[in-house]
Amino acid sequence: MSRPVHFEIHATDLEAAKTFYAAAFGWEYQDYSEFAGMPYFGIVTGPDTEMGINGAIMQRMGSFDGPGAPVNGAVLTMGVADFDETAAKIEAAGGQVALPKYALPGMAWQGYFMDTDGNVFGIHQPDENAA
Repeated sequence: MSRPVHFEIHATDLEAAKTFYAAAFGWEYQDYSEFAGMPYFGIVTGPDTEMGINGAIMQRMGSFDGPGAPVNGAVLTMGVADFDETAAKIEAAGGQVALPKYALPGMAWQGYFMDTDGNVFGIHQPDENAA
């Protein structure tokens, strides 16, 4: 069983999005852009002693035009033990690749899929050898 571990909000105007969510929810940010190789700001949604997950605001990479296009909206990411095995299960269940597997160097493998209703979600396999 896989549980949600992370969410991402893809935004065209990162500063406006950061300002909005900070004002609306009191979220704080950590700049992971250098690590991620793109504009990427970790979101701290609250203290670790409270229930919930943290996420990120990242740069939307173009206009949304369907499969293979940049993500439009917010994405829930599930932690998985084996990216390729989980990807195969997703596709066998009728899902499709939205953005292919890629490395977060020294951290994990990440990728995005569409469910049978067109909703995008991510899977994340921790792997400090990812490159």
